[in-house]
Amino acid sequence: MEQSKIPVPPHDEPASESTGETLIERVVRNHDLVRISPPPIPDELLKAPRKRTARYRREGAEPAVAEAAPAPAPAATAPQPAPAVDDRPEVVIPEVISAVPAPVVRNVPAKLAAAFKGERHPVNRQHLREQGLIVPEGSVTALLEEFRIIKRTLLLQAAELSQQGMGAEAQRVLICSPHPGEGKTYTAVNLALSIAAEKESEVLLVDADFAKPSVLSAFGLPGGRGLMDALVDPSIDVADCVIGTDIPGLWVLPAGNATNSDSEFLTASRAKAVIDRLNEGAPNRFVIFDSPPALAASPAAELAKFVGQSVVVVRADRTGQGALEDAVSLLSACPNVQLLLNAVQFSPSGRRFGTYYGYGG
Repeated sequence: MEQSKIPVPPHDEPASESTGETLIERVVRNHDLVRISPPPIPDELLKAPRKRTARYRREGAEPAVAEAAPAPAPAATAPQPAPAVDDRPEVVIPEVISAVPAPVVRNVPAKLAAAFKGERHPVNRQHLREQGLIVPEGSVTALLEEFRIIKRTLLLQAAELSQQGMGAEAQRVLICSPHPGEGKTYTAVNLALSIAAEKESEVLLVDADFAKPSVLSAFGLPGGRGLMDALVDPSIDVADCVIGTDIPGLWVLPAGNATNSDSEFLTASRAKAVIDRLNEGAPNRFVIFDSPPALAASPAAELAKFVGQSVVVVRADRTGQGALEDAVSLLSACPNVQLLLNAVQFSPSGRRFGTYYGYGG
């Protein structure tokens, strides 16, 4: 039986021992492995940065999943050499996210202040003195001191209501009484004269006693269109009905022409817009309403819806407890109802305002 023999290298080839050539070098030389190795990578491809999946993505977007490329088929002949290791630093190209456009803010024009352009009429100081009212630029009297205390209480309360977010109603006060002849107009006029003396405030006195207006006669001012005319006729701007005086900071709005539907016009939707116009854009303007008696006419209860404070004037020698309770109940739409006692002849504390300034009457 014949056995295969390992072929003996030709005799003309030098032995590996004599040449010092290793077995691997002989295999490379005999089989030409250099020829079948992969071609070298061009330099321009080595210099190009590799792109990676961006790390920065829009919030809420799902990460992109890259599909794996199919692996190349292994070579049928010699094993592939190990890939070269790139020691250069990675270049991360962040994803560019388009900026979200900012919301467009429209400039809303602020409401213009209700500027009063009425002609200024002189107020007869002697006429005020004869009625027992405060006289502007006059000497300090007990009456002036008493109304300074009253106005300070109302102004402080108005500031607190404004801080609580009440709005324009905080700058409005209603002067009322249960019955006629208890001093509501007397109180409203003196309070307006006292607030007009403030250095940083102005006051608008509104004659809201449509049936029996008396504010204009107290100042000696001429008549004209007023609050009720603006409520009836939408074409009338109530600011154009305001009358100016020569007393700095004092304005007067007449009652206007009387109708048989005073309460109905006050409950209409236009009433709020007309009354808001009185101190629109004027945070330092205080509006005083001289209303009809609460138990004698219904407009007082309707006007209470538009003010932040109500002052019920009661006469010490005339107003009964039952009438007072009924009047306060009718003004319940106003969040702050206060009482003012008028015609008091006796003071338990013995106080006499004005004596410190030389007033002895």
